[in-house]
Amino acid sequence: MVFAKGVAPGARVAQFMPAELLALTPWLAPIVSEGTFNPELLHHIYQPLNLTIGVTVFAVGKYTRFVQPFLESAERFFMQGYRVRYYIFTNDPAAIPQVPLGPGRLLSTIPIQKQARREEISMRRMEQISRHIAERAHWEVDYIFCLNVDMVFRNPWGPETLGDLVAAIHPGYYAVPRQQFPYERRHISTAFVADGEGDFYYGGAVFGGRVASVYEFTRGCHMAILADKANGIMAAGQEESHLNRRFLSHKPSKVLSPEYLWDSRKPQPPSLKLIRFST
Repeated sequence: MVFAKGVAPGARVAQFMPAELLALTPWLAPIVSEGTFNPELLHHIYQPLNLTIGVTVFAVGKYTRFVQPFLESAERFFMQGYRVRYYIFTNDPAAIPQVPLGPGRLLSTIPIQKQARREEISMRRMEQISRHIAERAHWEVDYIFCLNVDMVFRNPWGPETLGDLVAAIHPGYYAVPRQQFPYERRHISTAFVADGEGDFYYGGAVFGGRVASVYEFTRGCHMAILADKANGIMAAGQEESHLNRRFLSHKPSKVLSPEYLWDSRKPQPPSLKLIRFST
């Protein structure tokens, strides 16, 4: 048997058990959590590569108030020692606060139109990210993470998260049977997932990877959303349904445990040694 780099023989491989028990997916991608990696070793591997990491967030309407705590926490914990480019998509660039950034860390505002409904903002995110990568980010960054702005970093988030295509397990469904995952179950939708299919339920608030892979991923999701729209249907979980459908057919090369995507309204379970990014 082949084991993922950094995972010892004997590590548990997923058999659709609660994710808190797992170190590997069924396709042998590592599931990253505290204790599964050596931060110093990874720093020695990645630091000489001169990488630039991109971050996209959407701050539209009242969500501009989340930008300051997001950026301040990112400057403390996100990819310390690496070049970072923050891309903030907003309908109100003047509302984006001036947060002091460290050396090699830059912020750009990307003007977008405010949609009438929040659902439209969500459904257009994949289109806007893929377009931005094609027009600009592909030559500015090596990796890119697409994150929700109404969250903060609480502990270090580093190169252990880098991979070709990276997903994060949803905190609401990491310890429930697959049958309870809220996939889109209507055949008419391009996001349809049949009973008996599915690996994990991934959160739409965190995904990323190599910039070219994220471009293909977001473009694929956008095309699927357009196909649904042409048929007069909106997937049950909107953008997140399409994200889960695409991750089912385009397996992530690395999966982040819920410590990288936590809901602060929930008590921290003993299985999560720390929380890195949460509401």
